[in-house]
Amino acid sequence: MDENQEQLAAAHEADHAHEHEHPHAQEHPGHGGVGHAGHDHSGHAGHDHSGHAGHGHPGHAGHDHSGHAGHDPAIFRRKFWLTLLFTIPTLVFSPGLQEILGLGGPRFPGSQYIPAVFGVVIFFYGGLVFLRGAVDELRAKQPGMMTLISLAIVVAFGYSVAVTLGLPGMDFWWELATLILIMLLGHWIEMSAVMGAQDALGELAKLLPDTAERLADVHAEPESVPVADLRVGDLVRVRPGSAVPADGEIVDGRSDLDESLLTGESKPVTRAAGQQVVAGSISGSGSLVVRVTKTGGDTALAGIMKLVSDAQASKSGTQILADRAAAWLFYVALAVATVTLIVWTLLRPGDPAFVLERVVTVLIIACPHALGLAIPLVAQISTALGARNGLLIRDRHAMEDARRIDVVLFDKTGTLTEGRQGVAAIAADNADDDAVLALAAAVEAPAEHPIGAAIVREARRRGLPVVPVTGFEALGGRGASAVVDGETVVVGAPRLLTERGVQVGPAVQLAAERAAAEGQTVVYVLRGDRVAGMIALADVVRPESREAVRALRDRGIRVAILTGDSRAVADAVAAELGIDEVFAEVLPGDKSGTVAKLQSDGSRVAMVGDGVNDAPALAQADVGIAIGAGTDVAIESAGVVLASSDPRGVAKVITLSRATYRKMLQNLAWATGYNVIALPLAAGVAIGLGVVVSPAFGAVLMSLSTIVVAINAQLLRRVRL
Repeated sequence: MDENQEQLAAAHEADHAHEHEHPHAQEHPGHGGVGHAGHDHSGHAGHDHSGHAGHGHPGHAGHDHSGHAGHDPAIFRRKFWLTLLFTIPTLVFSPGLQEILGLGGPRFPGSQYIPAVFGVVIFFYGGLVFLRGAVDELRAKQPGMMTLISLAIVVAFGYSVAVTLGLPGMDFWWELATLILIMLLGHWIEMSAVMGAQDALGELAKLLPDTAERLADVHAEPESVPVADLRVGDLVRVRPGSAVPADGEIVDGRSDLDESLLTGESKPVTRAAGQQVVAGSISGSGSLVVRVTKTGGDTALAGIMKLVSDAQASKSGTQILADRAAAWLFYVALAVATVTLIVWTLLRPGDPAFVLERVVTVLIIACPHALGLAIPLVAQISTALGARNGLLIRDRHAMEDARRIDVVLFDKTGTLTEGRQGVAAIAADNADDDAVLALAAAVEAPAEHPIGAAIVREARRRGLPVVPVTGFEALGGRGASAVVDGETVVVGAPRLLTERGVQVGPAVQLAAERAAAEGQTVVYVLRGDRVAGMIALADVVRPESREAVRALRDRGIRVAILTGDSRAVADAVAAELGIDEVFAEVLPGDKSGTVAKLQSDGSRVAMVGDGVNDAPALAQADVGIAIGAGTDVAIESAGVVLASSDPRGVAKVITLSRATYRKMLQNLAWATGYNVIALPLAAGVAIGLGVVVSPAFGAVLMSLSTIVVAINAQLLRRVRL
């Protein structure tokens, strides 16, 4: 078994067992970076899912513990419920809380120590995850979220121990218990939201079956083997309703394949012998025999998962700004806490409990949890949402910049068109179009020329019979002839008519001249010694292209076409699609110059191409968008890859970019606004108005701000692309 296959198999197996708790995650805070104050929240992406795709480590065995990578929601869930159990007696027997509430609770000898006993348990059990996180942050010399939380609970713990041992004042045991409880609840909710943002990778990993039915030959009985044991060249049977185990070529059978989780296209695609299939697509009602062409980390699914994982690990400019703000907030919090300590010590020298309460509340409220989560969670969800719609984001900067695009420049061949010849028009003389097409298809069926293949394909699409012929003969660069139903039929180029001195009827002649003017290839169908009709062929315009252009124009975006083809061909395609700006007869090496020309007036340009000879132009553009066609997804020159060949994905990219940026701004506004208002209140500036924020209430406010940010980010899932 090669390395990629082993990795993919291990990743897949690990994904199916993902429900079990990660052995390395046990009570490990994982905040090795800057915590929430400045660490890479791409750690929220969780584990290096590239392992699923055969890139990196196998499965979950070696997770990066940066960010929240080691945080399993199950850990915080379990800690929350046990801490809640310990908190109840702490509250019930707390003299301080009973005094505040004016209640009289149960009393018996030694009951005054119950809050201290349970408070110590809660501190070391529920608070340990935060303390370890603080140690990791301080070791990295990047203090942040965990450091602030730990500082607050250590101060509360130390003061409460001192009061319990005889220091005059009111202990903080009930405040400490509720503080840790609320922190655990906030982290549980946050981790659940973060893990939910990674659904795309989990769904992709589950697309692969565990086993495959390998065949010795097309008619042999299959044997069940692990997917990881498949080799290039193996034959596998894909039964109705089953997933394709590896990329390959159909050698027998026909079926409608569901490729929605790979391309975002919900409509099943018909595949038959000779066509390619990708791992993870689901066969419909038909049975297929597929010859494996790619396995393990080389498959399209592996490439897609690698792109999604890389995108979730990358940062946009807005995220970097948020990280810096969160990092600075740590130092602001320490400064405010220090000032609060000094001022209230001077104002209330005989009330250390009140002074420490203000300091602890400042440290709690200042935790940049919401600010640290504001951008990364939105980025996670947008990446997952994009993947489910066939939009593979390689670079977060590209996704963020897409919202400002002024011009979309489409390469014509393979992007707006299918990149293959197709029948564009048919003109008949004393016959109907289908009759002419059927004759031509019968003659061209034995041929291997692209023009002949296009004619046969169109005839079959229309359901026309392709009758067998005799006496087939290729006419060296001029066409082909054969005997159809006892009559000689010739399909050939215009010069064949000149050589034979055959006259063309006016209707056919007019249609041929119109087709030639549009740069289309014209062939004539001769029945005996007269012209039966004309067939014009051209690079087929994708039916989705019209809608793609219209969607962009509706968003106020200019659309232009770029091609190396003749002006006539380019103008014809542009006219059909409603595109006004045309750059024709451009050599591959000059395409980037065309992009630069459009940028010269300050316009921001998105270049859309197939990623082969368009690489320089994709790199030159403000946003490069590559057509991946579901199989070639590793296109280094593009920031965004469309998993399918559907150009409508370009408008989806822009829509997603705008929606993502709005959510980022909303979250930043909330997170920063919350701190601007809450910090002075925590310090006690409004105490003269009767507004006093306790540490526990401060913890509630901090957790609520995080939940608001998380919920707002989740609303991005409702965007219709």
